[in-house]
Amino acid sequence: MYTQTFTYNNIPKNHSMIKQSCWMLALLAIGTVQAQNKQAEKFAKTIQASELKEKLTIVAGDEMEGRETATEGQRKAALYIEEHFKTIGLLPGNKGSYQMHYPVYQDVLHSATASLYNLPFNLNEHFALTVGGAANGNFSINEIYYAGHAGAKLEVSADVAGKWVLVAEQAFGANAAAKPAAAANNMRQVMANIQPIMAKKPKGVLIISNDFPRKAASNTGNMYVTRSDANSTAPLVASISYQFASSLLSRVFTSYEAVAKLPVGLYKTQANLTVNKETKTLSSSNVIGMIEGTDKKDEYIFLTAHYDHLGKRDGVIYYGADDDGSGTVSIMEIAEAFAAAAKKGARPRRTIVFMAVSGEEKGLWGSDYYARNPIFPLAKTSVDLNIDMVGRIDPSYKGDSLNYVFTIGEDKLSSDLQPISDSINKTYGLNMELDRRYNDPNDRNRFYYRSDHYNFAKNGVPV
Repeated sequence: MYTQTFTYNNIPKNHSMIKQSCWMLALLAIGTVQAQNKQAEKFAKTIQASELKEKLTIVAGDEMEGRETATEGQRKAALYIEEHFKTIGLLPGNKGSYQMHYPVYQDVLHSATASLYNLPFNLNEHFALTVGGAANGNFSINEIYYAGHAGAKLEVSADVAGKWVLVAEQAFGANAAAKPAAAANNMRQVMANIQPIMAKKPKGVLIISNDFPRKAASNTGNMYVTRSDANSTAPLVASISYQFASSLLSRVFTSYEAVAKLPVGLYKTQANLTVNKETKTLSSSNVIGMIEGTDKKDEYIFLTAHYDHLGKRDGVIYYGADDDGSGTVSIMEIAEAFAAAAKKGARPRRTIVFMAVSGEEKGLWGSDYYARNPIFPLAKTSVDLNIDMVGRIDPSYKGDSLNYVFTIGEDKLSSDLQPISDSINKTYGLNMELDRRYNDPNDRNRFYYRSDHYNFAKNGVPV
């Protein structure tokens, strides 16, 4: 089951709402559905709004700097969660360690130069490249094939494998855009339109653009987790000005529109490009603690939440108090309740694993890494109860109602989870509204596929 609530305020203040969700998840993890279990209820009620607020103030505080994956802020948050797991007495969940590290990669562009017939052209004045689209090395261009404009899907009949290709970024004249799009957005569209060319594995592609000169872009690329040696042989993709194209083809172009008269075909040239790029290996981690079960200790119940967020952008911290600081402190508090119960001899039958994952905002990286490298057998994992964004009020709920939670996915792989949820809600007098609107297979939000529970679900684990 994946629990979620929403609102559009900046700071979540509804710690009582988080508390109610925590009680629900804690009791669901125990799974006492036959009769009210006074002991379970007693320890669930140790989860207090004041303690949730205290932890959330730290997790979403300035020191954590927004907890972007593979940054110092994220590492500080991981250590804070690890220390909490240690303090309350959880066992380390990864062969003696509380953290499960995984590699993250990031490209850094150190320099890029270009010359035509030995005449230098300046970066960002007449040519530009994204770090991700920059193959590393020295490139000599002696001939180049002009394929036309990429204002729509661009097919080529010529054999361009291993050759250089030149395209104009958009249509000309009446069919052109009123003004150039933002470079990043426009490049995405152009790349989509030249995929038929890229599929033919050219040596490189130069794109004539109408928005030079440009501001200097960041020399640091986006992070990624799948590193392939094929990246080193991927085509170089760069944007060039119409003046650069004019010199490249020994043609006179007085404007971008003048390129419209250029015939499709192969052209001789003498150009050189040099790209000096480095791929750095970074690290991120999931934080894992556990309470060993009794007679069914070789079966596992997971409680997960992602502790990463967006980090800093232009000096502004995106705190992520709700997304998903709220879920992070929820599993910390639930873990504390279970640990207190275990110390009093009330251990769960199944082993309970508390896992705070990173990389969710980047693309569910941490949970994907765990699912591909499971510490505990997925076949023996009974359920993943994932908590994401339980600190805010949905605009569709009027008044001051806090007594609801969105439950997502409980009907997909299990016939038991939904009746268990309903039974616990009734048996313990929580009387929460279990809103299941997002279980609709036609729901366009597709929340079922968008948080860390899905990496368990796609491996057959009920969520």
